[in-house]
Amino acid sequence: QVQLVESGGGLVQPGGSLTLSCAASGFTFSRFAMSWYRQAPGKERELVAGITRAGGTNYVDSVKGRFTISRDNSKNTSYLQMNSLKPEDTAVYYCNAGFSVPTYDSWGQGTQVTVSS
Repeated sequence: QVQLVESGGGLVQPGGSLTLSCAASGFTFSRFAMSWYRQAPGKERELVAGITRAGGTNYVDSVKGRFTISRDNSKNTSYLQMNSLKPEDTAVYYCNAGFSVPTYDSWGQGTQVTVSS
């Protein structure tokens, strides 16, 4: 079965940094693009960043220059490095396979990121 386990979230002050991890299993990781999504209270889930099999990346405009998505195929893991965090980045962050749309409907538990002073 497909399993996606997000970790690394927490409470951070504005301007701070966090790195999120997504451990994937149940599919051939190296054959799929990977993406990060987030959902804030009262908001729809939105695509934040994606990375192709070859390492090409795309980001939503609001995080460009601040977030970096990466992947380590040997560890079946995707990462989201988050710098210069803002209160509006507060959300539950999720990962999934796929670049522009999610491949699997079996979402993980997500990891909470709270940016507050």
